Amino acid sequence: MSVFYSIPSPIVSSFTIGPVTIHLYALFILAGIIVATVLTAGRMKARGMEAGLAIDIAIWAVPFGIVGGRLFHVATHISDYFGPGRDWTSMFRLWEGGLAIYGAIIFGSIGAYIACQVDIKVLRIESAGIRFLSFADALVPGLLAAQALGRWGNYFNNELFGSPTDLPWGLEISSFNPSYPLGLPDGLTFHPTFLYESLWSLLGIAVLMLLEQRFNLRWGRMFALYLMWYSFGRFFIEGIRLDPSDVFLGLRTNQISALIGLLLGLTLFMIQRSRHTGEETTGYLPGRSNKQLALAEQASTDESLPSEVSETEVELTQSTQKE
Repeated sequence: MSVFYSIPSPIVSSFTIGPVTIHLYALFILAGIIVATVLTAGRMKARGMEAGLAIDIAIWAVPFGIVGGRLFHVATHISDYFGPGRDWTSMFRLWEGGLAIYGAIIFGSIGAYIACQVDIKVLRIESAGIRFLSFADALVPGLLAAQALGRWGNYFNNELFGSPTDLPWGLEISSFNPSYPLGLPDGLTFHPTFLYESLWSLLGIAVLMLLEQRFNLRWGRMFALYLMWYSFGRFFIEGIRLDPSDVFLGLRTNQISALIGLLLGLTLFMIQRSRHTGEETTGYLPGRSNKQLALAEQASTDESLPSEVSETEVELTQSTQKE
């Protein structure tokens, strides 16, 4: 199938600087992490939380998310890594692609929860003192932006494309690509599912931000809507992908994950809407406050001490003189 308009495949997926090989997939993932952290820090500050805590939480959430994303991908693509003729060590080559978003969300949430709310006394690690769901609400736009950027890493890896199409935006894939479906003729173009998901994530930022302004989504409701939004789009996009996947009840594993994500988001939204009817006035846990504000108050108190002492000394001096 030959079309005049199409999306060409990239001819490079990495470049070298001296002895170091830099993979574009990794750069897009890194760019997504940076953008997510910056956007989240800004939203946390706007909600009265310390912006710098976004970095503290990211230090936990990012490694957990990467490990979880890889484990989830391997678990749902076992035949790609284990079995006759397979090299199981390839599961450690992250630059080749293969980070499952749902695994990253699950494990990344665990890491973020630890950073937000868990004090590890043995390691002398103090939590940020932030409500996890308050942080999750602040994270949503940055998380969607990171996903939108990350999908372009799949583009440069020539992976995760959809079924053949003659639409003008069909993606060109070389028949020499190991992912090219067996039995199909040369010259086909395929649905650019990486682009669909990237655009869906960007649209999600606009839609969810508008809803947040209209309905003041707090107490985890913004994060719940994110789960529903992303999972709804992912279910249909996943349905046209051609990369190998385990299938249960006629659905690919990530379609099942999307359905679970949709139900979890709906459940979380309903629970939080009934549990918290008032306005969320702070993202901090009870008994915890903005560190900068606490330091400022302490400094103010310290500055007032000398004047109080001075007044006392004056009174004692005057009393002594009268006697």
